[in-house]
Formats: sequence, structure tokens, C-alpha cells
Amino acid sequence: MENKSLKEFTAMLASPTPVPGGGGACAAVSAIGIALGDMVGEFTVGKKRYAAIEDELRKNMAQAQKLREELLACINADAECFEPLSKAYAIPKDDPKRDEIMEKCLRDAAAVPRRIFDLCMQAIKLMGEFAGKGSPLMVSDAATGVVFCKAALIGAAVNVRVNTRLMKDREYAEDLDRYIRNNLNLYTELADRIFDSVYNSF
Repeated sequence: MENKSLKEFTAMLASPTPVPGGGGACAAVSAIGIALGDMVGEFTVGKKRYAAIEDELRKNMAQAQKLREELLACINADAECFEPLSKAYAIPKDDPKRDEIMEKCLRDAAAVPRRIFDLCMQAIKLMGEFAGKGSPLMVSDAATGVVFCKAALIGAAVNVRVNTRLMKDREYAEDLDRYIRNNLNLYTELADRIFDSVYNSF
């Protein structure tokens, strides 16, 4: 699905089909966000002014490229996990295996947005590096990118929550909800600080 054109992907999102959905959209948005950070690095390295931090920037760029690839892979992964869940909802409520099947499907369906959430946290932190060290001519792109990553983080959080609310294993669900809630606050605040540092520098 990550090989679809933007026109095709957005048309699929707008269609009356369950996949791709919010999780895949979050992965795509964050991939675009971190790509903007990588672009800041590309326009910064090779210039004498930044020679002292070039090696560090190149490491950041390599990390950004890896994150982008992992996020794009999550688009398909999210779709693959949602299909079994949509079928599980159709299992008759008197089927003795329904609860077990549903629980597994819910865990699988929550796992991908959790992975997207974790990748978004890494991306936000990395965007701070690009915003702080990149060429002043390009840091507006770092600010734009971190906003994308923040939006994807928030979207991934709600896509975890929509699955944990239905889990029978409440201890597992509440642990996952707590992890998401605590990190959501930390990383949305970090993203805001990165954005503000760029916005207020002009």
C-alpha cells in the first residue's frame, strides 16, 4: 500500500472500505514529517559553516531514513491487522471461541498503532536535532515536520485506545493506556517546544 501514489492512497482513505484507515494515515503523515527533517539535513551538510557537526547530522539523516522506511511499512501492517479484527466482530456472540479470538485480534490491532506511536516519539526527538542544527534557511521545514509527527502521534494514540477499551484483559489494556497517556503528554509538549523555538526565531 505504501507504493500507491498520494492520489490513490487518499482516494482509498476516502472510500467506504475499512483499510487503509487512521493508523495507516498516521504512519504516512509521520513519514512525511521525518522526511522533511531529512531534507533539512541534506541542505545543511557539505557547507563549511556546518563542517564541525556534519558527521552528527549525517547520523541523524540515516536515522531519519530508517524511521521513514519503518513508518511506511506500518501502513501495510496496520491494514493487515485490522482485517482479522473486522471479521472477528462478525463471530456470533454465543460462539465459545469468540472472546479468545477477539482478544488476540484486539491486541494485534493495537500493536501497530503502538509501534507507530513509538516511531513518532523517535521522530519528534530527532526533529529537535534538525531544528536546532539545520540551516536557518531550512528550519521552517523542521517545524512543519514536527507538527506532522505530533499529529501522527496523537492519531496513533487514539487508534490504540479504540482497541484497548474493548479488551477483556483490563490489566494489559490499562498498562498500555498508561504508557500511551504518559508519553503522549511528554512528546506533544516536546513537539510544541521544537515548533515554538523555530517559529519564534524569525
